[in-house]
Amino acid sequence: MRTLPLNLLAGAAAFGIVSSAQAADLPSRYSPAPAYNALPVFTWSGFYAGVNLGYGRSTGASQVYDEAFNVTGGGRKSGFLGGIQGGYNYQLGMFVVGAEADLQYAAIGDKSATYRGINYRGEDDGYFGTVRARAGLAIDRALVFGTLGFAYGDIGGNKGLDAALGYRRDSSASGGWTMGGGVEYAVTDNFTAKVEGLYVNLDTSDNYALANRVVIRRDTEFGVFRAGLNYKFN
Repeated sequence: MRTLPLNLLAGAAAFGIVSSAQAADLPSRYSPAPAYNALPVFTWSGFYAGVNLGYGRSTGASQVYDEAFNVTGGGRKSGFLGGIQGGYNYQLGMFVVGAEADLQYAAIGDKSATYRGINYRGEDDGYFGTVRARAGLAIDRALVFGTLGFAYGDIGGNKGLDAALGYRRDSSASGGWTMGGGVEYAVTDNFTAKVEGLYVNLDTSDNYALANRVVIRRDTEFGVFRAGLNYKFN
């Protein structure tokens, strides 16, 4: 009679082992956790290049040469400008720092000059360029920035009367400085659009008449508002 309980226990144990093995072979009722693919986070870091179009207004003075009163006069000129730019950004958290250079055609010259009652029109065509530091705050795909740096160019300086060469203007670049700011937005991971304003101050000269050369150094100041499109290299 003792063998009966023992046989029952052995049979139950064997049944349990077989049931566990069969259960292990059955598919689980729980589906695997879905794979999580994090979306890439946009960064402003990297090189970029692009184009821009805009409007400029110059406060440079037109000149009048008068034998009695020497050089007087003043005037303003506004017009179209456009060009190219390129630079590099580095993002650290929300802060972005970088450098940018640009070269612009600018039709904001046309500073005329008058000698003995005759007005000699200046030249519309000119150019300027800048090399600037940029710093800003990134809010997701938007960047608000300020900029400051060196400027150079030849913005339609005044003509003068030369005894040998007639009425002409010396073409020469002048140096100065610029500052401004703007907003840039990443439309895609590679293309960004921006609007910005700049104040540019260039030191230019001069008027001269016949053998009496009158040299005046003065500031050629102008404001710039432009929109641009950049391609960001990955």
